[in-house]
Amino acid sequence: MYTPNRGSDEESLDALFQEYRAACPDRDPGANFMPELWQRIEAGRTFSFSLGRLASGFVTAAVALTLAMAVYLYAPHGSSPYYSETYVEALAAGHAAENADYFEAVHFEIPDGAGQL
Repeated sequence: MYTPNRGSDEESLDALFQEYRAACPDRDPGANFMPELWQRIEAGRTFSFSLGRLASGFVTAAVALTLAMAVYLYAPHGSSPYYSETYVEALAAGHAAENADYFEAVHFEIPDGAGQL
C-alpha cells in the first residue's frame, strides 16, 4: 500500500540517521583497541565483583554466627539446681508425688453378659 506521507517519513528517517552518524562517528580500531576494550570491561566488572565478594563475606559470617549460636545453645551451662533435668523428667517426677491427692482410684464393674459377642 502506498501512502502519500511515506516519502516524507523516509526522508525524516534518513535525516535522523545522518545526524546520528555525525554525532557518533565510527571508531577506527587501532593497535590499542582490544586493550582499551578489556579495560572498560574490567572496570564494569570491578563493582559487580566487589559486590559478590561482599555478599560472600556476609554469607560466611552468617553461617559462622549460626554455628556459634548452635554450639552455645547445645552446650550445658553450669550446674544449676533449677535446670538439672529436662522438662519431661520434671513433669514425670512432680506428677506422681504432688498430684496424688487429686486422683481417686476408679473401679469399673462389667456386667456378666455385656462383654460377650
